[in-house]
Amino acid sequence: MLPEAIPIQPAMEPSGNARPLLREIDDMLRRLLETGEPSAIDLSALPLNPADLDWLRSSLGVGEVAARLQANGESTFDETACPGVWWVAHRNEHGAVVAQFIEVAFVPELIKAHPDDIATGREQLEVLVSGL
Repeated sequence: MLPEAIPIQPAMEPSGNARPLLREIDDMLRRLLETGEPSAIDLSALPLNPADLDWLRSSLGVGEVAARLQANGESTFDETACPGVWWVAHRNEHGAVVAQFIEVAFVPELIKAHPDDIATGREQLEVLVSGL
């Protein structure tokens, strides 16, 4: 008796739901330049399939800056080929993506240093300097 064949899933096609996001991202980028106001699109809340996300990511391209944040799982902040447009992904401690965003900002808010952290860093540096 032959083993049962594993069915092959046809490649998923983009639904077309990602295309209008490019116009929205363009409006957000214009607003950022005019007012300095950052904004974001929660990709997890939209009816996008994996092929839509691949199409959008490919369309936006890869930029020059990437950052990682380790806090209860990894978060990645990848600038797209359009400076000011960031692809942000948050993963749980097992590496599964739990949320994805397009963030339009000069720098994503989560990777900016908090003033309290800077104060702590300065205290540490003062200790180093005093030991010289």
